Amino acid sequence: MPAKNSHLVISALGRDRPGIVNQISKAIYELDCNITDSRMTVLGGEFAILLLVEGPWNQLARLEDQVPDLEQRLDLTITTKRTEERASDGNLLPYGVDVVALDHPGIVYSLATFFSDKNINIEDMTTSCYAAAHTGTPMFSVRMSIGIPANIHIAALRDEFMDFCDGMNIDAVLEPIKG
Repeated sequence: MPAKNSHLVISALGRDRPGIVNQISKAIYELDCNITDSRMTVLGGEFAILLLVEGPWNQLARLEDQVPDLEQRLDLTITTKRTEERASDGNLLPYGVDVVALDHPGIVYSLATFFSDKNINIEDMTTSCYAAAHTGTPMFSVRMSIGIPANIHIAALRDEFMDFCDGMNIDAVLEPIKG
């Protein structure tokens, strides 16, 4: 039976420029490790990356040892943390939430409070600001994936969420994630 792989989360932040993903992925590949999940984006002028890397524990240790050199060479701030493979929770229903509203402070906080108060985990979230077509009005959008406990009545939750959104004057959709 093959040895079970270990997992390492890597986060890196630094001035955006071409070649960052190439250099980080090369260091991982050269140690026979694998990127199993990732998020990458440019925020302002900064590049941010989150990686879940899988590999033999000793190769991940070698990768951790290379972090100071990578930080210096790529002018990044890099953090690593050992983690475990995420346990599957069959009692959570995967749902997606899409929100669009006039941009104003507190939208993310209000949404997070709504779901947290119901013990619903936000598993993934992306937000962005943009100018509305034709008017140029500042708009804000949120897309998130949540895990709803199976014991929550979905229709009642949806009604409560839509009332909450109406009260905040935001448009929203709450629907199952398909596939």
